Amino acid sequence: MGKNNSAIRISPEEGPQIPVFDFGGVLFDWDPRHLFRHFFDGDTEAMERFLAEIDFFGWNAAMDQGQPFAEAVRERCARFPHYAEWIRAFDTRWEETVRGPIPGMADLLSRLRQAAIPQYGLSNTSAEKYRVLRQKYPFLRLLAGVLISGEAGICKPDPRIFELFLERTGLQKETLLFIDDSPANITAAQTLGWSAVRFTSAQELEKELIGRKFL
Repeated sequence: MGKNNSAIRISPEEGPQIPVFDFGGVLFDWDPRHLFRHFFDGDTEAMERFLAEIDFFGWNAAMDQGQPFAEAVRERCARFPHYAEWIRAFDTRWEETVRGPIPGMADLLSRLRQAAIPQYGLSNTSAEKYRVLRQKYPFLRLLAGVLISGEAGICKPDPRIFELFLERTGLQKETLLFIDDSPANITAAQTLGWSAVRFTSAQELEKELIGRKFL
């Protein structure tokens, strides 16, 4: 991720002026269940037992921290060979875990761009799959810079990824408004002195940004 554009006027005294967006749950409707429910004929309880048995979210966190998908899939298939088809699908059919942008968010980013507001991303995402998202969803190119956990080797809410973001961008935390759907991530940012807003919908975020005079 490159340094911030030196032409951008940034004044910590004026408070937050730059939004920093999470991806899954904020910019994108991401949920592994969008994919896995295809294998369970509507049996939600069976799907949840499968996710728990393979420790899906722990497994996914390793990929978010940089473990290659191919390596992670081989390891999990070896442990759970009876689920190998479904485990491999998380790699080969990963795009099905993303239903698309959260309604209203691509338009909101465009409006911020039109208002000359610089925007950034800070996301727990595999570096491999971030490339997929960037190719499929051009609105991500509206972001002036992005720090992906898979590239950093650190996931939110670890304080180190927030510090690395500041180091990589050259931005000051007083100028940032962090937007995430995770309470743990919001708390981590606030503990470090960032302004932060928990995301619930594009409509509520729009009201927040208008109230803060972003729009």
